Amino acid sequence: MKILDGGVGRELERRGAPFRQPEWSALALWEAPEIVKQVHIDFINAGAEVITTNNYAVVPFHIGQDKFNQEAKLLISTAIQQAKRAVEETKTNTLIAGSLPPLFGSYRADLFDQSHVAEIAVPIIETLSPDVDLWLAETQSCLQEVEMVHNLVPKDGRPYWVSFTLQDNISLAQSHLRSGETLIEAAKLIQKLNIDAVLFNCCQPEVILQAIHEMKQLLPDLQVGAYANAFAPQDETATANDGIDAVRTDLDPNMYLNFAKQWQNAGASLIGGCCGISPAHIKQLSIHLKE
Repeated sequence: MKILDGGVGRELERRGAPFRQPEWSALALWEAPEIVKQVHIDFINAGAEVITTNNYAVVPFHIGQDKFNQEAKLLISTAIQQAKRAVEETKTNTLIAGSLPPLFGSYRADLFDQSHVAEIAVPIIETLSPDVDLWLAETQSCLQEVEMVHNLVPKDGRPYWVSFTLQDNISLAQSHLRSGETLIEAAKLIQKLNIDAVLFNCCQPEVILQAIHEMKQLLPDLQVGAYANAFAPQDETATANDGIDAVRTDLDPNMYLNFAKQWQNAGASLIGGCCGISPAHIKQLSIHLKE
């Protein structure tokens, strides 16, 4: 079992760091990088064994094309520096996952444009590559994007994890990505690309257990993980930068732990949290899931 960190962006917002739409968590890289480092430190001290670089929003969708062209590498370098400093200051062996975000916006498979994948992904990959221990393509909802980005990453033996975001609909008989693609389709791609782990993130904890069961049936030997968000259900009209969604009040650390125990019992061995999941949540996971 490895414990992952929680939602850096909403933790920045909770602490009063500069945080607004559309820049989201990227704003702190310009204006308050020390707070980014402190959030990483607090997640590590809570028990996280893997932290993810805070460059999720460093894409044109959030910061605009001009700023991306001019400042993306600087911002991503700042994100890496703060993660590395957090590991150094805690004197731990915490792994750093390089965030490969959805290039065209969270949940927005409809905005996918294969002609612009390389021009967005390559600067991210090139800047992260010297300093990350593994790759984490997160909040993915478009299988073609997953394949195209994977093809651009150096094949040097570092683990490559893919994390899908699911439709927040517990009544579905099968789990679906936000694009409508199925886990059967996802599993075929994972096998084709020889991906090291598949996770589910940025969706309701209530929908993740079913997805873990499905994926373990499809690929029994694959490492599986989960890091849910604390948002209310996001329907097919949801987008990632038209406001700041409220965080559920019922999903306290103990309730989140109950979900995580179910994921672990179903075979998940990589567990953390996404938007709204705090160091207090991660501490509970670390105490109880590592027993």
